Amino acid sequence: MKKVIKYLRPYWVFALLCPLAMILEVAMDLVQPQLMSDIINNGILGSGPMDENLAYVVKTGLFMLMYSLIGCAGGIASAAFGTVTAQKLGNDMRKDTFNKVMHLSFQQTDKFTTGSLVTRLTNDITQIQQFVAMSLRMFVRTGMQFIGGIACLLMLNVNFGLVIAVSLPVQLAVVTLIMRRAAPLFGIVQDKLDKVNSVVQENVTGARVVKAFTREEYEIDRFDRANTDLMTTNLRVQRLIAILNPILMVVMNASVIAIILIGGLQVEARAMDVGSVMAAVTYITQILMSVMMVGMMFQQVSRAMASAKRVEEVLDTQPVIADGDSADSEITEGRVEFKNVSFSYPGFGGKPVLKSINLTAEPGQMIAVLGSTGCGKTSLVNLIPRFYDCTEGEVLIDGVNVKDYEIDKLRGKVGVVLQKSELFSGTVSENIRWGDDGAPDDEVHRAAEIAQADSFIQGFNEGYDTMISEKGASLSGGQKQRMSIARAILKKPKILIFDDSTSALDLSTEAKLHAALRENLKDVTVIMIAQRIASVMRADKIAVIDNGTICAFGTHAELMETSDVYRDIYYSQMKEEGV
Repeated sequence: MKKVIKYLRPYWVFALLCPLAMILEVAMDLVQPQLMSDIINNGILGSGPMDENLAYVVKTGLFMLMYSLIGCAGGIASAAFGTVTAQKLGNDMRKDTFNKVMHLSFQQTDKFTTGSLVTRLTNDITQIQQFVAMSLRMFVRTGMQFIGGIACLLMLNVNFGLVIAVSLPVQLAVVTLIMRRAAPLFGIVQDKLDKVNSVVQENVTGARVVKAFTREEYEIDRFDRANTDLMTTNLRVQRLIAILNPILMVVMNASVIAIILIGGLQVEARAMDVGSVMAAVTYITQILMSVMMVGMMFQQVSRAMASAKRVEEVLDTQPVIADGDSADSEITEGRVEFKNVSFSYPGFGGKPVLKSINLTAEPGQMIAVLGSTGCGKTSLVNLIPRFYDCTEGEVLIDGVNVKDYEIDKLRGKVGVVLQKSELFSGTVSENIRWGDDGAPDDEVHRAAEIAQADSFIQGFNEGYDTMISEKGASLSGGQKQRMSIARAILKKPKILIFDDSTSALDLSTEAKLHAALRENLKDVTVIMIAQRIASVMRADKIAVIDNGTICAFGTHAELMETSDVYRDIYYSQMKEEGV
């Protein structure tokens, strides 16, 4: 909870005014029973003339109304200050947590899982907000009602202390026992909610695959299991909490009976009056209700502590990929060099995906990377913008280790077109401007022309102002790839990486794209991953990767003469195409 306290500091004024306003409300509540006692003793049961008794009732009643209004104002102010504090705290915490998530590496976000991160950013922070809003008010309210109520009760008659001495230990024992059993379950509930969110996230993003394979019933059943698991755990918690209130109510009602019994005996002995007994009933109710509220607060505290721990796990996670020491280093040429690079994915037993890679790409060159599925092509290019860091060796850009660059400067000069084209809800122009949000229209159009996207964009009814549905669902695979390429070109990178991002293009369109890249991006280093021989034949150099190592490197003609692996790929693909 230390992080929660830290986020409260900027709003200490609101956090202080909330309990102060609550003090005013509770003070009025403690005054009311005494006024009611006076009305009963001196008004309703008064010994004077009826007119005087009635006047006393009206006068005291007006005081009660005034105090009620003052208490009401204090309660409203307390709720307002508490809500403002909680909302501002939640806003800051949610922004910082999201900012942290955005700076985590792929391996760290994979470790948390998407569903869990969504839960932590939404439900967990909401639980913390509710705790803050409640605690700023309830800690003061319960404390004042408990202490003030006991003091007022004993001032009426010390014999009432016997009731407190018996009932309080019973209530506290019940609250402690049940909360100790319920507290660990709140963390489990949040974990179960993670699983539900993960299933939802996977099925919403993969809806087309689910429908294509008619797996709706299977996924509905998988969601039902996760949801039922969440429900079962929630019911375990709620059953424990459900036991609490009835027991506390029994204790409270028994205490009220005891107060009336003791008070009745005192009235009969003329040691106190009827109004004081009624005030005592109110005070004992306030005292025991405060204990019940403590039970509710413990429930909220347990939930909030479980949620705070989960949020703090994200906030305390230090990004594995951090800025380097060479803050002044700039990428001016785009020369890429791999020196004895090896790489293993975390959590896969240390088995290397890449082994002893040595490769150089000069500015203006188009280097193609070819190999079978799973040989390490994507892993290789992921090391350039530091999506991952190599485990051995060095990746250099312009002679500087990529680990020494500031991440923003490094990635600002590297354009990446991923295997899966990610587009966002918005217009065509807005999606392309992800590469440069300040680019003028003519640059946007020029980038689209180079990417061979301008022709189909102009065919839309609204051209570049056409709205794109979420994830580009309204576009074909080739259209999405070309828009993603245009977005990367608009960035004006020094290094442009195509991670099998022309797979949905026909050979004619791909040939035009390569020609446009050579004509318009002469000084840009292009590294292209591809599965098709036809896609790499026009490259300046081709690196053939086999089992995580570069087994051949050269032009198409050179590799046809020297590389058995390359020739096998070539002839197998040409045979499939009937060439």
